Amino acid sequence: MIGIIDYGMGNLHSVRKAFIAAGAAVDIVTTAEGIRGADKIVLPGVGAFRDAIATLEEKKLIEPILESMRSGKWFLGICLGLQLLFDESEEDGRYKGLGVISGRVIRFDFGGRTNAPDLKIPHMGWNALDIRRKAPIYHNIASGAHVYFVHSYYVAPTDDDVVATTTDHGGPFVSSIWKDNVMAVQFHPEKSQVVGLKMLENFAKL
Repeated sequence: MIGIIDYGMGNLHSVRKAFIAAGAAVDIVTTAEGIRGADKIVLPGVGAFRDAIATLEEKKLIEPILESMRSGKWFLGICLGLQLLFDESEEDGRYKGLGVISGRVIRFDFGGRTNAPDLKIPHMGWNALDIRRKAPIYHNIASGAHVYFVHSYYVAPTDDDVVATTTDHGGPFVSSIWKDNVMAVQFHPEKSQVVGLKMLENFAKL
């Protein structure tokens, strides 16, 4: 069973419906016991980094999440669920993340670029993936596949070895990572139609 963590900041019902459409067995989990009882974990997220970390702390979900990763369970972070894995974010200040992946979350900045008038923040809509490392969720998905994004901040890992895909928006940025049993994406697979459903199906089959 795949446990989708509900901490009040994710579009979890869309994620749940997409997993069901992909043929997966899923449940919404809200407690440490629910996280520990799931076979795989999904951390979705929409909203501010600061509020998300504070809510996870308040609900005492951080240690169970980290425990599940350390135990070897497959983990998928989506959008804010990717950013929360990093050491810190500069969104509305400086806030510590979960520290699973070394690096920072930074804002798009197109200052001084000649193509800046054509680039918008947030980065919103369909864009292509350049697959650098074939993470398990990309099985039977080709580089150049289009997925759906909505974000103003992106991750900057310290170690390039964790980068799974990049995407171009005023230059390449990291659009997904993969480290051991942990995968996370900046885009929304649940909104990415056939390609996104295939990713969720791949995750469910691991």
